[in-house]
Amino acid sequence: MIIVLEQKVTEEKKAHIRRFLEKRGYQVREIVGEVETIFGAVGTPGIDLREVELLDGVSKVVPITKPYKLASRELKKDDSVVSIGPVKFGGGRISVIAGPCAVESREQIFAVAEAVSKAGAVVLRGGAFKPRTSPYAFQGLGELGLSYMKEAGEAYGLPITSEIVSPAHVEMMASYVDAFQIGARNMQNFELLKEVGASGLPVILKRGLCATIEEWLMAAEYLMAHGTDNVVLCERGIRTFERYTRNTLDLSAIPVVKKLSHLPVIVDPSHGTGLRGKVIPMGLAAAAAGADGLMVEVHTNPDEALSDGPQTLFPEQFEKLMRDIEAMTPVLGKSLEHIPRRKPFSAARKPADEGENLAAFQGVPGAYSEEALRQYFHESFQPKACRHFRDVFEAVASGECRYGIIPVENSLAGVINENLDLLLRYPDCRVVGEKEIRIVHSLIAKPGTKLADIRRVYSHPQGLAQCEAFLDTLSGAERVPFFDTAGAVAYIAQQEDAQAAAIAGGGAADYYGMEVLKEGIETNPRNYTRFYIITREETDETGGREPNRMIMVFSTPDEPGALFKCLKILAEHGLNMKKLESRPIHGKPWEYMFFVETEIPGRTSYEAAVEQLRTASEDFRILGSFYTRK
Repeated sequence: MIIVLEQKVTEEKKAHIRRFLEKRGYQVREIVGEVETIFGAVGTPGIDLREVELLDGVSKVVPITKPYKLASRELKKDDSVVSIGPVKFGGGRISVIAGPCAVESREQIFAVAEAVSKAGAVVLRGGAFKPRTSPYAFQGLGELGLSYMKEAGEAYGLPITSEIVSPAHVEMMASYVDAFQIGARNMQNFELLKEVGASGLPVILKRGLCATIEEWLMAAEYLMAHGTDNVVLCERGIRTFERYTRNTLDLSAIPVVKKLSHLPVIVDPSHGTGLRGKVIPMGLAAAAAGADGLMVEVHTNPDEALSDGPQTLFPEQFEKLMRDIEAMTPVLGKSLEHIPRRKPFSAARKPADEGENLAAFQGVPGAYSEEALRQYFHESFQPKACRHFRDVFEAVASGECRYGIIPVENSLAGVINENLDLLLRYPDCRVVGEKEIRIVHSLIAKPGTKLADIRRVYSHPQGLAQCEAFLDTLSGAERVPFFDTAGAVAYIAQQEDAQAAAIAGGGAADYYGMEVLKEGIETNPRNYTRFYIITREETDETGGREPNRMIMVFSTPDEPGALFKCLKILAEHGLNMKKLESRPIHGKPWEYMFFVETEIPGRTSYEAAVEQLRTASEDFRILGSFYTRK
């Protein structure tokens, strides 16, 4: 049952309610939401719900109808975020696990770990105990394989996961792995589920070969009922009469499970298809269907792999898959998870403690900038709203906030020159990352409002212009410019005007308790905005990788061919220019600074080009560098 507590319930009353339930044989889980706190009470004892409703501090009691109680969306309405080491699954992320089917040697697992880490995987997988159909097939290296994998994971900063096949291995494996993996053949090995659940470690639970969705969720319930809340569900294909693929990858299970359960869902396209050529398209399809991550088999030489070679990707294929997923993330409204490896502030520049966990954005809560910030940082940093772009830079430069996020370019409206100028005026602020999101405009109004009622539409002038075709369908509705899209939603939320609406992102509607009347009203759906992440000092936002993108600015002597000479240096050293903008120099009429964003092919070429540019140009500055997938 779900016990909804009163909003101002005291700790004393909560303790009394908990004791009442536990004394009657229930397991009790407290779940704190944004609006309300609930107790989830699960177990088999019978009790009259009215007894619970009469307890002091209880607002109401709701029975859970699903047989899986702890895993049910009825118990927890918000998506769960599961941590495996520093990596998180769920909450708007796509987290990718990669590695060989089996650990074959120390050299092999180190080579694979290096390859998948460089490509962007965040968890290393590998089998040490292999349940094989044939007793004569390679069964794995056992504990020795786990020791090799743990060593490789530590070397490349990756948490590790491996399949467990026996309850007797729980204690031993717990000293090596960051998460257990329950394979398809053991999904209903209930004694194993009990022991693994009692360990408290995160668990990746694969769907059984012929299991229904309910049976899969009931297996998760076994794990959760015996001690672990950190369960990641993994769809890996089911056995059908089809023989052109190893299994039938049931991608329709993703939206079904996400509606039934709050647990994150990932997909294993390697086992789901059994064919190397199908892994990438099905991996992309899984991401498009809403998966929170992938588990992919990768080997440096799949043709020589001791198990599952035909379904295993070469490192270069895995790199392509990661690039393709990255390209999809703005459309999906998600971001690829990365392992945070941020350097701490220097003692001289360390801000107040509260500033270390703040990231500034321009606008009001619900703004697109806040959405980009949340996608980039997830729960790592708390957003701080700023009135103007300049205020974002001030917050970062002063140490009030550790990071800031600023829009620099929109695919339809072009470059935001004000922020390029601010990068020049705040030399202490460095660019250390980027985030691109798709801009999806919605028509938002007070709950119960009908489209036919709308007489005034508020939004930023760009928002109004980008939705012109839709606005033409609202007969006679006045278009009212406003300073900010989300600000327009906040404004009409405070007005007693049943005929007003605003154009903004759907997140603003949620924040201000408004209703989306129509989503995706932009005339051109190819509407993307790119943001820079700035910080006071150059923090390692590259996840341990060498930066491959640099932002610089310089002026040139007043002589023929001066700009050409600088750009020629970039070409000679293989620095592919991605952006060139000219900005007037304040106080020097008709003189310009050139803003250049370029790829970095390698450290040697980069350093040589920078050295020559300093000589050929005037007032040369590097505004930042970071790693981005090409």
